[in-house]
Amino acid sequence: MCTALMLAAGQAAAVDLFNGRDFSGWQLETTPAAPVESVFSILPGGVVASAGQPSGFLATTASYRNYRLHVEWRWSAKPGNGGVLLHISPGPMDRVWPVSLQVQTKKGNVGDLLPMAGYTFAEPPTSAPGASPVIKARTAADSELPAGEWNSADIVSLDGVVEVSINGVAQNKVTRAAPLSGRIGFQLEGAPYELRRVELTPLE
Repeated sequence: MCTALMLAAGQAAAVDLFNGRDFSGWQLETTPAAPVESVFSILPGGVVASAGQPSGFLATTASYRNYRLHVEWRWSAKPGNGGVLLHISPGPMDRVWPVSLQVQTKKGNVGDLLPMAGYTFAEPPTSAPGASPVIKARTAADSELPAGEWNSADIVSLDGVVEVSINGVAQNKVTRAAPLSGRIGFQLEGAPYELRRVELTPLE
């Protein structure tokens, strides 16, 4: 087990970031602007369904630092592109994307890390020099499950170290990540998907 995941054991109880009733505590930022209820809906069992468009992201209104985040997602139809955004912070945006660290959920690239709109970390990217987007590719074999099945991401952020496991397989790690804290969000990149068990456990 990776170091940060070991540190996560025995900490405070997890809190589901979706309350199962409405989208209080969340803010939708899209181009063009759209009401959250036109893009996201809550299904029986607390599953959150996303239309996947217009382009943008749904983010918590609260900011977080030092936490374990568990997320489960599946594609509603044909697998597509998406991502979990960590440490969303104010600053110049890259088109519709804010300053943040993206954990890629795009089909075939799950577990890649992308520094968005000026986000930084210590490790060199694996993408070609000057390429866009900048990518630090996953480090293990593809651990994504077949289309239609629920995937899980376990993300630990602790004092600038971010570690990512996909379906129980350690896939990526960066250090000296900055900003160290911020909001948490989900991208909209055209493909409908569903979320459940979006649970955050604070770490001391």
